[in-house]
Amino acid sequence: MSNSFIFAIIAILIIPNTNPLPPYGMKPKIHPKYFAEATITCACGKVYTTGSTLETMNVEVCANCHPFYTGKQKLVDTARRVDKFQRRAELKTSVAAGKKGRTAKRSALRVKRAEKGPTAEEEGVVTTTQASQ
Repeated sequence: MSNSFIFAIIAILIIPNTNPLPPYGMKPKIHPKYFAEATITCACGKVYTTGSTLETMNVEVCANCHPFYTGKQKLVDTARRVDKFQRRAELKTSVAAGKKGRTAKRSALRVKRAEKGPTAEEEGVVTTTQASQ
């Protein structure tokens, strides 16, 4: 046996453990409390029990109601984005957003302009800004 091997064995047996950590390896008073029986409640009503640092959690989608697992479409409306999208989709399908609607709007504007009468530019009236140039 070599001297370094003997020294290592003596050091292990004689020198006390100088590790400042407790025997389980975690510093005290810096970790959150762990709940072994934490409950997770889904919006569909399913309740799961697991371990967590939070005692109770509420989730919108779980494995019981997720569209990937169920095959059904479920819209999760966050900040009313789905409503806004559906409203925009309805506007696109309405007559006013289509090509026919644009031509109808333009013809209605032409009728309104004709009812008002000719504008100053159409009559050839010189405005003060044009006269100063």
